[in-house]
Amino acid sequence: MAELLADVPTSALAIYAHPDDPDMSCGGTLAAWAKAGCEVRVLLCTDGGKGTMDPDVDPRALAVRRAAEAAEAGAVIGLSGQELLGYPDGELGDDHEFRELLVATVRRLRPEVVLCPDPTAIFFGQGYFNHRDHRVLGLAVLDAVAPAAALPLYFPSAGSGHQVGTVLLSGTLEPDVWVDISGTVDVKGEAVGCHRSQFPDGVEWAAAAVRRGAEEAGRQAGVPFAEGFRRLRLGG
Repeated sequence: MAELLADVPTSALAIYAHPDDPDMSCGGTLAAWAKAGCEVRVLLCTDGGKGTMDPDVDPRALAVRRAAEAAEAGAVIGLSGQELLGYPDGELGDDHEFRELLVATVRRLRPEVVLCPDPTAIFFGQGYFNHRDHRVLGLAVLDAVAPAAALPLYFPSAGSGHQVGTVLLSGTLEPDVWVDISGTVDVKGEAVGCHRSQFPDGVEWAAAAVRRGAEEAGRQAGVPFAEGFRRLRLGG
């Protein structure tokens, strides 16, 4: 029997690599929670400046454009806040400096739930394997959340310790909980469509693609539309 997450957290932090990642990965969940009163915040770790097939695009100009697209999408979702670290695409590392930034953000915002990519999800059939930034980020977030953010002797200058209660891993091959997004699937589609730089042939298909993916997850969850996650319960 599929488990639907019915409870809405008081606060949530979605940590993703590229400007469009949170909307694609969990935009329906973020929108549903924000609508229900959750304080939803997003941390974007790369600037998206390499996200194009056009070799003549100026990466700095593209990064500016993608930041504006992310802000527009965040308004559609109903975010309480959005922050950008600005790392170049492809250059995230699960290193001391990056983990300290993540720990400091978690301790400052003190979310009940953190959402991020599942770093163990690598191969999706024969047609796609997971982006390096997604894999590295997922591991770094897990390293930052547990045990570092909770224990004060890790990164003592990064603020007082905070224990995250739950981590939800998106883009997983092993979902074990789902969120019903039947009321926000169209909001997710609109937010994804804000990332126009990623759809050079037009955004018309984006909403349809979002609905197809959510419908497939919904069949697993027993609802019209859903997003699936692998859940980690932390802190007892």
